[in-house]
Amino acid sequence: MRTEPQIEIRSVVDQVHGALLERIVAGELPPGSRLRQEALADELGVSRTPLREALVRLASEGLVEFTPNRGATVAERDFTDMEQAWGARLVIEPGAARLAAERRDPDAVERLRECVRRQRAVAGDVTTSFALNREFHLTLVHASGNVHLGQFAELLWLTRIGVPIFARQARSREQILLWANEHATIVEAVAGGKAALAERLTRDHIAAYPPPQP
Repeated sequence: MRTEPQIEIRSVVDQVHGALLERIVAGELPPGSRLRQEALADELGVSRTPLREALVRLASEGLVEFTPNRGATVAERDFTDMEQAWGARLVIEPGAARLAAERRDPDAVERLRECVRRQRAVAGDVTTSFALNREFHLTLVHASGNVHLGQFAELLWLTRIGVPIFARQARSREQILLWANEHATIVEAVAGGKAALAERLTRDHIAAYPPPQP
């Protein structure tokens, strides 16, 4: 196993989570592989407590499984279900964008703009950019004012959508900036009350980046 740079004390759980997420997405920790906590803690230069917390978070995101006698392992991915989850996004998010444009809530618009600003500023930091990308899309849905749409979107993003998005973002800084630009266009449609345009732009944005094939 490769030697990881030791984690600096800042937000230890977040950094351990990000380091493991990158390795899972890159295939360095393939599906089904056992995550030996003592060895990983030594590699990352952290105690087992933050490592365990990071693994629990990854488990909540559908990336890690805890099983009797084996402990933590990298989860197998169900790409068929991933495609269905992506299809659900195409139903939920464009409609939510239309509702958000009809509401034109100024606080929600500012939160969306702030997401875009931060995403552009950290385009070289893949882990942070992934979190901001997720934050943008969930903020867009919540801007609809429909609590049920928000709950559905939270569920999809938590368990199914994160991995392929992160994998695509990890390819290049230019890809991250392109997504930020597309997000900015959606925000301005929402801010301008252009409901049909906000819906179309959101649908086109999602449809242009389908989940990867197995």
